[in-house]
Amino acid sequence: MTARAEQRVRHRRQASKRRAVIAGASALGLTGAAIVTTTMLSSASAASSWPTATGKQAVSSTIKVTGTYNGGYKQFYGSGALGGDSQDEGQDPVFQLADGAVLKNVIIGTPAADGVHCLGSCTLQNVWWTDVGEDAATFKGKSSSSVYTVYGGGAKNGSDKVLQFNGAGKLVVSKFQVENSGKLVRSCGNCSTQYKRTIILNDVDVTAPMNAIVGINTNYGDTAALRKVRIHGDSGKKIKTCVRFKGNNTGAEPTQIGTGADGTFCKFSSSDISYE
Repeated sequence: MTARAEQRVRHRRQASKRRAVIAGASALGLTGAAIVTTTMLSSASAASSWPTATGKQAVSSTIKVTGTYNGGYKQFYGSGALGGDSQDEGQDPVFQLADGAVLKNVIIGTPAADGVHCLGSCTLQNVWWTDVGEDAATFKGKSSSSVYTVYGGGAKNGSDKVLQFNGAGKLVVSKFQVENSGKLVRSCGNCSTQYKRTIILNDVDVTAPMNAIVGINTNYGDTAALRKVRIHGDSGKKIKTCVRFKGNNTGAEPTQIGTGADGTFCKFSSSDISYE
């Protein structure tokens, strides 16, 4: 085969790959900047760039979502009663999702109040937080069959938790990126009602500084599985991967009892974590 013919073959393969990516993204309802973001996140390299907001909208009272809400990459930020960005407990969210609701293609700016609340199973697809307030998202379903899906998106500057798991069920986080925050996911350590919680992290980018990736309560049977987690900017390996706690329902501070993989509660191997 001549050099020119080889070049034509490579071009056709690249074009076919681009069409496949766009088709897959379109099946998920992604367009424009979302396709670029999803394509970049499929790489095992550094975390992708963040989307550019198509506009801004102040939110003075919680937006309640049933069905699907597509924000079209508009940036939403709190005002009035939602104008706080502190770590104070009990703040209202910018978005509240009913059981089964989908929130997609949204940027939550600052002030962010308490981000997003899911009252049952929910899907957060390409949701981005530029400056986490109390928490980015809180999952509050009471059924053990509840499933919370976080696909794409990312969060910055969460001084404590990013994804707060207060309810029951399973949380699956895929193709997400987080930076300059406390913990990516925390199973509530001292909620008045406690549950067994299952956490799965897959294809996630974590950029230092961070305290820990995930925290769980082993005494309630929590488990966390980590797959394809890429840690950036942490050559000293100071970020804790999976922290095990003894939780309680009294409001007291939970007791840390261990860190790292143990094969029972924190489920991953060294090959599941890479430092870049």
